[in-house]
Amino acid sequence: MSPETRLGWRGRLVALRGIVWREALRFSRQRERFLAALVRPLVWLFIFAAGLRSVVGISIIEPYETHILYEVYVIPGLCAMILLFQGMQSSLSMVYDRDTGAMRTLLVSPYPRWFLLTAKLLAGVAVSLLQVYAFLAIAWLYGIEPPAIGYLAVLPALVLSGMMLGALGLLLSATIKQLENFAGVMNFVIFPMFFASSALYPLSRIKESSLELWYVCAVNPFTYATELIRFALHGQVEWVSLAVVIGATAAFMGGAIYAYDPSKRLIARRGR
Repeated sequence: MSPETRLGWRGRLVALRGIVWREALRFSRQRERFLAALVRPLVWLFIFAAGLRSVVGISIIEPYETHILYEVYVIPGLCAMILLFQGMQSSLSMVYDRDTGAMRTLLVSPYPRWFLLTAKLLAGVAVSLLQVYAFLAIAWLYGIEPPAIGYLAVLPALVLSGMMLGALGLLLSATIKQLENFAGVMNFVIFPMFFASSALYPLSRIKESSLELWYVCAVNPFTYATELIRFALHGQVEWVSLAVVIGATAAFMGGAIYAYDPSKRLIARRGR
């Protein structure tokens, strides 16, 4: 294969396939990681949602046409939770690869840095999609059945949301020097993003109880990822959420590409 071919679209497809395949192999050898990704949302669905069913009633809000059970409402938020945790786990692997030297091997390749980071991001999103659809299958067996078209319509929303949350993880991983510090940063990011959103309660309920918290939820990109998934599960598009998710993805990815530039010395010291 000539240098022009290696650096052309065929070579990039080969590089993308290699990065995705490496992530899939790593994931297949960590089966407990797959189970752990399902345990968190299933605990919320089977225990917390069942306990709150009689306390929290969901009135008719978009995109629902009738009153719904609380379990139905939290499904999109739990799907977004899986994407959020997977995005942070993929970023944790980036920190590990940087410490072991694998990151240097990736970044010194002749391909542009934006392509390599995007390929890494897509590999993490592909793994998270398997987890989300496994969770939706379990929810279907539990009796929570979105419209049939929703299982297909939600795919683009899951990909965009996964890219946004994964890009945020990439940005965080570029600025963290030690693997031990990443776990604390994950908790500092994951739990505020999840709880200060519309994943668990409608924004109208939050606004009635605390206007300050509503403002926080309104600027939280995780809220818009959740709403994008919620509407997509019912075959609809929430255009504001779509615009925010695309814009946040571009901002986070641009920051990650800038931060992973060794000339900015954010990772150059570790690389030496």
